[in-house]
Amino acid sequence: MFFILMKTIHLFSAFIYGGFLITDNLFLKKIEQSFEEEEHKKIRESFMKFVRQVVPPSLIVAVLTGLYLISQVFGTVGAEGMSNFQILLALKAFLGIWLGVRGFLQVYLKIQPLVFKGHQLPFAFVLTIIFLSQFMYI
Repeated sequence: MFFILMKTIHLFSAFIYGGFLITDNLFLKKIEQSFEEEEHKKIRESFMKFVRQVVPPSLIVAVLTGLYLISQVFGTVGAEGMSNFQILLALKAFLGIWLGVRGFLQVYLKIQPLVFKGHQLPFAFVLTIIFLSQFMYI
């Protein structure tokens, strides 16, 4: 029962983070083209006020619950090496931890990334994680 609760929390928090990235990359970019620069800044800042309250904690929760879930399903590595499931899960974990560390450093410690300052790379990582999750069980 606890595993199902953690998985549900993980999915909801990942949806919040992924939803923000989808909105930012696909929709807010179009708003920039439709409004003057000052209007666009006001619209984006209005949106980001709420985002700053919800998305960073959701990302941290997604990473922490993801680490718990991995600890429960990864299993032991056999003599022949990791299974395809374990390899894809490890890749998902790496991408998720990278997102979590980047988000924590940026939001809570105010350390801005040196490269990949926008949300395109995190968006690509989230899409990759989604696709990996679909292929893990094959």
